[in-house]
Amino acid sequence: MAQVKRWYLEEGLAARPTPAEARAALHTYMPELLPVYETLRALAGPDEVAHRMLGNYAPPSVIGGCSQAVWTGAGGPALVRNYDFDVAFTTGIIEATRWLGRRVIAMNEAAWGCLDGMNEEGLVVSLTFGGRPAHGRGFSMPLILRHVLETCSRVDEAVARLTHIPVSMAQNVTVLDRTGDFATVFVGADREPAAARWPACTNHQETIGWPAHAAASRSVERHARLTSRLAEPGMTLDALIAGMLQPPLYALDAARRFATVYTAVYRPVDAVVEYLWPGHAWRQTFDHFEPGAYTHVYGAPGRAHCPLAV
Repeated sequence: MAQVKRWYLEEGLAARPTPAEARAALHTYMPELLPVYETLRALAGPDEVAHRMLGNYAPPSVIGGCSQAVWTGAGGPALVRNYDFDVAFTTGIIEATRWLGRRVIAMNEAAWGCLDGMNEEGLVVSLTFGGRPAHGRGFSMPLILRHVLETCSRVDEAVARLTHIPVSMAQNVTVLDRTGDFATVFVGADREPAAARWPACTNHQETIGWPAHAAASRSVERHARLTSRLAEPGMTLDALIAGMLQPPLYALDAARRFATVYTAVYRPVDAVVEYLWPGHAWRQTFDHFEPGAYTHVYGAPGRAHCPLAV
């Protein structure tokens, strides 16, 4: 928590919106979440910084990696994703919630947002950094994804939400539902949102918006690998998943504490999600969600705890 607070205050408290500003923005764009926001503020007590952070409005930038793909062949539909980031800056909390009536399983981020997740109606969402440096007045994508899972059940509904809510930085969001419909949505502080039927997504949008980041993150190389794997004759879902645990899609840089923190496989028809690490798999469903904990050692010296929270 101390590390997150340092990140949030790196430009000073005055640079961040007040709780009143965050509440007004929530009222305009995601009013369904207001009761949850007020409950969280009450739980935080008289902590001004916590109230601002919980708003998830105009936070500082966070730049990462990530690769994701939609599989529509045998055993699908499925969304397979790698989350690549600093292992010490990831919550590692998998949640099963029912805040507004829908059951949701999601990987927690930003206190009450999520990096990826699925609701009981079979809608799956997952984000990657969009590869553009612009930063603006908007919400963090993890909170927007939480809103989508709480309020939508189909891809067209999710796309409508994602293209309407202002976002603080460039993000790519892949959405899939149990019918097999899917889309990748490109948003950013300096561009109009757009949706495309891209089954593979890494850390650039329709064009390269930040060449230095694209080169450092190998975004084009990873996208090409995913695209070729999806088109490969005889490819299977199991083979696609196995490839996510191999370079260049799997990342490990222990010196920088940067790694593929986890791999997730969402299967909306079966209402199943598997969280994977090399040598370990954890399967969760809505009807059999099992609290527990797992610690993975990322080569050395970084390690991340992944406790489950109901």
